[in-house]
Amino acid sequence: MSDMNEQPETLGADETKGSARHVRVVLVDDHRMFRTGVQAEIGRTDVTGVEVVGEAADVDQAVTVITATRPEVVLLDVHLPGGGGAEVLRRCASLMSAAENPVRFLALSVSDAAEDVIGVIRGGARGYVTKTITGTDLVDSIFRVQDGDAVFSPRLAGFVLDAFASTDAPPVDEDLDRLTQREREVLRLIARGYAYKEIAKQLFISVKTVESHVSAVLRKLQLSNRHELTRWATARRLV
Repeated sequence: MSDMNEQPETLGADETKGSARHVRVVLVDDHRMFRTGVQAEIGRTDVTGVEVVGEAADVDQAVTVITATRPEVVLLDVHLPGGGGAEVLRRCASLMSAAENPVRFLALSVSDAAEDVIGVIRGGARGYVTKTITGTDLVDSIFRVQDGDAVFSPRLAGFVLDAFASTDAPPVDEDLDRLTQREREVLRLIARGYAYKEIAKQLFISVKTVESHVSAVLRKLQLSNRHELTRWATARRLV
């Protein structure tokens, strides 16, 4: 979905035949225009079989809407106000593990960072695709997740398998796990040398909010300044 301003692509005959299938979906993303674009591409229920039953822009809204609607699949952004996608997964753990009609999660994010992917998969998501995915492929991914399959964008599948299969994989980083998804994103950009204004523009937040995130990261990691943050992030290959 590289351009939400483009007209939704026309599904072919094979996809139209699949409209006999049906799946109820909740969209969770903090950018309203992106949610609108996704809805336009996949929400033509008579063609795609996808029924969008709810939307949410932050963690609290997501938990409320998911609990109320009990969709089969949730399209979940990784970076959300209120704790990120990992927090949504944590608070919806009982819905994911339900014996009947479990709620399944498919991460849909602009990020292809390893820590983001591993974090939500560890939290219980059934797959992870990036926002460059086409509407047709996203519909297919949603139905595959509904059926219980694990779905990943091709570029991500390799290192996900490596991370979980490797006998010498690094242990869970407790320091990193203290940070929210948004704090990790700010940390990574700080370590790459971005100024606060540049970070604010890239993440669609205020400079004051960036400053608050940096202060929280410094406090949680017991560091003193951005130079120490950069060394810390570089040592963990987060840059």
